[in-house]
Amino acid sequence: MLKVALIGATGAVGQQFVLALNKHPWFELTQIVSSERSAGKKYMDALRDPKSGILRWHSRETIPEYIRDVIISRVEDISPERFDLIFTALESEDAKVIEPQFAKSVPVISTAAAFRYEEDVPILIPGVNDQHAELLNTQRKNRGWQGFIAPLPNCTTTGLAITLKPIMNEFGVEMVFMTSLQALSGAGRSPGVIALDIMDNVIPYIPKEEEKVQIESKKILGDINSKSITPATFKVSCTCTRVPVLDGHTEVVFVGTKRHCEPEDAREEMLKFSKSVAVKKLPTAPKDFIVVHDDPTRPQPRIDREINDGMTTVVGRLRQDTVFSNGLKYVLLSHNEKMGSAKGAVLLAESLKDRKFL
Repeated sequence: MLKVALIGATGAVGQQFVLALNKHPWFELTQIVSSERSAGKKYMDALRDPKSGILRWHSRETIPEYIRDVIISRVEDISPERFDLIFTALESEDAKVIEPQFAKSVPVISTAAAFRYEEDVPILIPGVNDQHAELLNTQRKNRGWQGFIAPLPNCTTTGLAITLKPIMNEFGVEMVFMTSLQALSGAGRSPGVIALDIMDNVIPYIPKEEEKVQIESKKILGDINSKSITPATFKVSCTCTRVPVLDGHTEVVFVGTKRHCEPEDAREEMLKFSKSVAVKKLPTAPKDFIVVHDDPTRPQPRIDREINDGMTTVVGRLRQDTVFSNGLKYVLLSHNEKMGSAKGAVLLAESLKDRKFL
């Protein structure tokens, strides 16, 4: 068993890590860290609002027994030499400071954006761009670290990159237009979204989200050399919106392909990719990486977000586009708090362990 620590354990993403690491066959969570105001408290106690006593637990699943009475540490209490891996669920500003402190000694897998755009840092999605993990060795050499920082993509990027991968492999991609309808949980608790702002409403702007998707999708699907990643050459344009849905990001995608592609051919390539994806044998990997619906009323967040415990990207309304000379359009659904966040990070850790990076 690899010994792991978790920094940012009480936040919405940290709670998903706690669930994903419960009874994990490869990783043992032995230390948890949160803010100064939580340090010294039992995990259950730290989750309670000090004024109202309300339990701030964001999952429909119950809090696992193994974590309830664990005492929360401060960042300064972590001795990195005691761990094989550290997971972080931090805001980007904190991540910029804290993650390099530990990456000097031990691998860090992060959900923050702080290092995604550095030249020697890959943005990894297991099964999609596994070859980019080789850049972690370059990162170690460049920075004189024993460990590394391996960030996940933005949760909105995840489902898009997964579905574009098989299309790009077989037909090539020239341009992508995407509109997202993103769940409330993607905003976190802080700053979050005020209930009176989102009920009976759609918020048509999420700060920095569109830029993240446009940069990250091209980096993930780009080509690696010994020093960096050359981004994919296709163009990406997107509009990201917030909608009154609890979990699950829906995206409406238009793809201009280099070669003609019938919807049925795209469906076949997505399912072929799903069946043959390299990470299927790993403990957290879903049975189906991609599911494609024929029912034109799917995917729907309430029905489809928990397929394979939120680790499957669900596609529907796959059809020919009438504007592009060669093009497709489809709707996808990806669970932003599972495959797009903590559980996806655990899958990434499994993939890196399987390939001897851990």
